Amino acid sequence: MLKAIISCISFSVICFTFAQSPIQSATTEELIEKLNPKSDTNTMPMKTRGMRNLTPQVREKPSIDLVINFEFNSSKLLPDSRPLLDNLAKAMKNDQLRGLSFVVEGHTDLKGTPAYNLKLSDQRASSVVQYLSIKGVEKNRLRAIGKGSAELLIPDQPEAAENRRVKISLGS
Repeated sequence: MLKAIISCISFSVICFTFAQSPIQSATTEELIEKLNPKSDTNTMPMKTRGMRNLTPQVREKPSIDLVINFEFNSSKLLPDSRPLLDNLAKAMKNDQLRGLSFVVEGHTDLKGTPAYNLKLSDQRASSVVQYLSIKGVEKNRLRAIGKGSAELLIPDQPEAAENRRVKISLGS
């Protein structure tokens, strides 16, 4: 019995850690699956009502956290991020996602001042939008937002690299 409990706890920790990790690489098909609101792996519709109570349950929109690398203190994309962004552009142009709008959020860690981090995260989100539009994604489907360090992925480790990311989510 104790082994089963320890195994279950270990599995939960591994799943929690995996769910928090930003994606470093993904195929076009994997990105479509994660961003498609009609996919079985996503939790659309946005609000549902349970049969036992009438309180709406809010569910999150499909979103993914990506590891996009930039030059230090810059919004210039590094070449190693291009393959992931190329696959993202292909996914957004696919029939399953065509016509949907997306929010591109830039996030930083807690290093630096809040004002600097907000400006840098906004510039980085804009840089990703620019890159995707060059790759053929209609710019009117994309909205860049800088979040600075306001929404840390790992709050108990505010300077962790995982906090420096670009989040793509379904627009409203």
